Formats: sequence, C-alpha cells, structure tokens
Amino acid sequence: MKEILNNRIDGEMAWKGCDLKGRLSWIYKLTDVEAEVLDRALANLKAKGLSAPNFDKKDFPIDGMKESIASINEELENGKGFLLIRGLDAEKYNEEELASLYYGLGVHMGRPVTQNPKGDMLGVVKSVGDSSDKRTRVYETNAYLPYHTDLSDVVGLLSLKKAKSGGMSSLVSAAAIYNAVLDESPELLEVLYSPFYFSHLGDEEYTPSPIFSNYQGKLSCRYLRQYIELGHELKCEPLSEKQKAALDLVDDIIHRDEIKLDMMLEPGDIQFANNYMVLHSRTGFEDFDEEGRKRKLLRLWLKMPNSRKLAPDFPGRNGFSE
Repeated sequence: MKEILNNRIDGEMAWKGCDLKGRLSWIYKLTDVEAEVLDRALANLKAKGLSAPNFDKKDFPIDGMKESIASINEELENGKGFLLIRGLDAEKYNEEELASLYYGLGVHMGRPVTQNPKGDMLGVVKSVGDSSDKRTRVYETNAYLPYHTDLSDVVGLLSLKKAKSGGMSSLVSAAAIYNAVLDESPELLEVLYSPFYFSHLGDEEYTPSPIFSNYQGKLSCRYLRQYIELGHELKCEPLSEKQKAALDLVDDIIHRDEIKLDMMLEPGDIQFANNYMVLHSRTGFEDFDEEGRKRKLLRLWLKMPNSRKLAPDFPGRNGFSE
C-alpha cells in the first residue's frame, strides 16, 4: 500500500540551490591530519603492490578517520544527501594514486558495486563514445547529461581533469522537487507514486517502479526520463497524457535556477550523492584536443551500511549484479 505524503518536506534534505550558493556547508575540507592518514594508507597499499580497485579495507587502514567517515555517511543519508570532499592534492599524486585514495575512502564508507555488465567497479567518465549510437551511454560523450539517479545507494565522482570549457556538475534535491509538485500540481502526485517502467542500457528487461516513494518516514526518488521512455517502449505501453504531464513538470522544476546547484569539480575534488535523495546532471563541454588533457572523472557506486529501507513497490538495486 503506497503512502502518499501530502505535506511539504522541511529540513536539510529539502535544500534549494539558491540557498546554498556562496555557502560552504556542503563542502567537507580534509584536515591536515586526515590527509596524512590517507597518505600513510596509500603508502601501505603501494608497499603491497596493490592499486584500485583491487583491494579492500584491510589493505587501506584509515582507523584515524572513523569518526569522519561516520559523519560523511550520516550527511549522505540524513542530511542534505550530498557533499563535496576537497583536499586531495592533484599535483602531489598521479592518477593511479588518486584513484586508490578515492577507492580506499569508498571501501570504508560502504561496499563498491558493479557499474555495468562487464563488472567494472571504477567507471571512467570521459568523452570516448559515439553520440550518434543509441548504445553509447551519455556519460561517455561530451553532450549534456540529463538529471538522473544511478543504480546504487550512493554515487561518487572523483575529478582528475577538467574540460577546456563547460562540464559543470549539477545537483537537485528530490525533496525540493516534491515540494514544488505539491505546491503547483498536487493532483499529479498520485501519478508519480504509481509505477512507471524503467529500463537501462545493458538490461534486456524493464522494471516497474514509481518515481516517488514515501516509506518509514523517508522520501525516495528514482528518475531518468530516457530510461522511463525506453522501458515503456519495451513494454509496448505508451506513456499516458497524465504521465507525460507529470514528467514534464518534474523536468521543468529540476532545470529552475533556484532549485539546482551547479559546481565545477576541480582536480582532486570528490562528490558523493545519495541516489534516493539527489538527482545529478552535467552540462555539455568542449574538450582539449590533446588526449592527456581531456576531461576525466572516476565514478564509484556504493552500497551503504546505513542506507534506508525501501518500500516493496520501490525495488532497490545496487549495481548490475544485484
């Protein structure tokens, strides 16, 4: 039995971009002590001849950061649902070392999961694909990446290189979207709580799921319009006019300047976002011609130890193997 929330959502999770711009509350700056802890863990890892993603917690000891990691995980599940970790020196470490530092932090936060049918644990986000090929995933091109959620509790992005221009990361609070729908077209909430059919590139099937789910006091969201339209195409069940209206309203809301929060990920920056609380996007970009200077990020999907319980009609998924 679905539980439709008919009240506005208050609290940190219902943030708006206009309220966070110019503030630092969403940036977690590594302390000198934390940077030293990570540096020692990296040295321990290299002494064993290991690198990301082929190691686990015991190979990357960061006991001195237990409280910090607990605080990060709490913010991701019960705070704003995202944060930017800043403080890794991209000049000090090479790409392999940065990847290991990033992955090492991730294995202490949660459990990395696969990101595609090939079983990749660290996804390379780079313009390498043919945008005219429908099988190419958008993150492999330099095109605008529509707002969406990924197939894991938490998604991480580590910036290794910036584009020549563009490539801004953008986040939107699902609770802020919900509040706007409630204010403007509450009659469409019933639609957004009802099943849509989702399909993902690499999948041969489609999965029924609502866009919004309210369960045990927490609102969760799942969204990527392209995969909804693909799912309904595979199901041979066209979207109804009311479903299209609901999706159009959501798309309108998430592009509003007062709702979204844009940020440029500098080399060494790590962004983490809760996929049930936050939608993410990226602007199109122009890349450098030289291969070694092209925009490059590493993506990490995490199954979290403190993640929310999901409603039976809102099936959870962490990676392509679960």
